[in-house]
Amino acid sequence: MNALIKSATIVDSKSDFHNETVDILIEKGRISKIAKGITNPKNYKEINLDNLHVSQGWFDSSVSFGEPGYEERETISNGLKTAANSGFTAVALNANSFPVIDSYADITFVKSKAQNNAVSLYPIGALTQLSKGEDLAELFDMTNAGAVAFYDYQNPISNPNLMKIALQYASNFDGLVCSFPQESRISGLGVVNEHINSTKLGLKGNPALAEELQVARDLFLLEYTEGKLHIPTISTAKSVELIRAAKAKKLDVTCSVAIHNLIFTDDVLEDFDTNYKVLPPLRTQPDCDALIEGLKDGTIDMVTTDHNPIDIEHKKIEFDYAKYGTIGLESAFGALQTLFTTKKTISLLTQGKSRFRISDTSINEGEIADLTMFNPDTTYEFSINNITSRSKNSAFLGTALKGKTYGIIANDIIVLK
Repeated sequence: MNALIKSATIVDSKSDFHNETVDILIEKGRISKIAKGITNPKNYKEINLDNLHVSQGWFDSSVSFGEPGYEERETISNGLKTAANSGFTAVALNANSFPVIDSYADITFVKSKAQNNAVSLYPIGALTQLSKGEDLAELFDMTNAGAVAFYDYQNPISNPNLMKIALQYASNFDGLVCSFPQESRISGLGVVNEHINSTKLGLKGNPALAEELQVARDLFLLEYTEGKLHIPTISTAKSVELIRAAKAKKLDVTCSVAIHNLIFTDDVLEDFDTNYKVLPPLRTQPDCDALIEGLKDGTIDMVTTDHNPIDIEHKKIEFDYAKYGTIGLESAFGALQTLFTTKKTISLLTQGKSRFRISDTSINEGEIADLTMFNPDTTYEFSINNITSRSKNSAFLGTALKGKTYGIIANDIIVLK
């Protein structure tokens, strides 16, 4: 693949051309020249877009595509197309399909479905067999097949001894264990944050305590085992404090936060819109503020869309019975830019790769072209027309966003919306 990108502002702190507006010549999938006023040498495809900015390719550490088993929600093919249109060149795929991805063969299958695509798919294997939380899955075999981490998506491990053994066993091959932060015996049947709004609306509450107890437990287990832990999608101020203290003790822990937990509070629930039924639940403004501060000071290592397509039959029903989840790939960039500068937004969208054993790149001559193209300044209201996903369950519908993506260049392929 050969291309010439014209008049692009580079946003990449690792680049020698950071904040400069230049032309970028790509030949055979590699950046061959960066300079002002490059002449198109061999009539290559020319990319010349309004207010074009270019960064390293973005990464999402938690996406769900449904396939195999839930293709009515999303397929791997369309999911990767959605990711590309949304600016992501790499995604880590959760194991919450049917069957659950918990074996060598399952990892091989999803990787084969993603071959020859601009977006690189990195499978996360289930931590326990069928994600039931009873017996460890084939962690080492899945590592050999290409799994980058192990996680029973949104299924907490209730047995602390099982989590202890998982951390000890995975440390033999540098495996990354993920633990969903919820103590289910505390959360019970709660469907929203336990607070004033849950009482007003008559909905069962899921208290912040349920998350914080699990986080504290897992950090104690991590200290004991000296393992390697990732805590996905934290949502409370106290969780940030606990992880900050753990990092001060030099424990090998990282964490992420879902973008919707930064933007929305449980105040949006008054209309019982099930697009806002997410797990962990939307919390309070002080929690949002603490999460944002955690991103700024590095306590929280990465953001995720926690993209989870759910078919309409499981969303357009009574709130108590609706499934948890919102899609988030298409709205990620525009939502983050309502909270952070473009420089910080790009930093957040490119963090976390090394934790999931994904190679990092920079925008310099000689490097492989792994690029996201975007306009950071356009503003718009997010609507159904902005959704590429097969399922349309977005918490961001009707929300004012800032910044749009043009597409990506990755794996020797150009994808433009």
